[in-house]
Amino acid sequence: MKKILILGVALIAFIGCEDAKNNEKTAQETKEVNATEMAYASFGEKIEADKALSIAEISKKYDNLKVGDTLAVKFMANINSVCASKGCWMRLDAGDEKEVMVKFKDYGFFMPLDATGEVIVDGKAFVQETSVDELKHYAEDAGNSEEEIAKITESKKTLSFIADGVLLKK
Repeated sequence: MKKILILGVALIAFIGCEDAKNNEKTAQETKEVNATEMAYASFGEKIEADKALSIAEISKKYDNLKVGDTLAVKFMANINSVCASKGCWMRLDAGDEKEVMVKFKDYGFFMPLDATGEVIVDGKAFVQETSVDELKHYAEDAGNSEEEIAKITESKKTLSFIADGVLLKK
């Protein structure tokens, strides 16, 4: 009987030590996840901040795309502007005075109207020909003056992106 009691106590102590190790490991993993969550506000599908291309890398990728091509990619850039009426699009700096027009998958989420700074976007990059009417619509959404809108008279080749998810650096 004594042997069974000693064996039972030893087993409970062993299980307790293993639980403590697992709790310690879980606490460390939680700290790592919380550090990422605290560094970024997330919009749309959940994405990770790792393996995002730089401006130079995404600019090169866009240089190789033709109208109709698409490329699944994640990249980091600074926000140049956000739709002033709903936050339904944003323009990102692509370097060399180029911008990427970002819309959100299935119109499923929006950015804060006052969003600024660095973002990581994950989704599909493509190049499209944007019509005069659509360019005027974007200019109107951005709050441009009537004079600025009237100056838009030609369609334009646009670096475009449909984002599944966005991380906005806090």
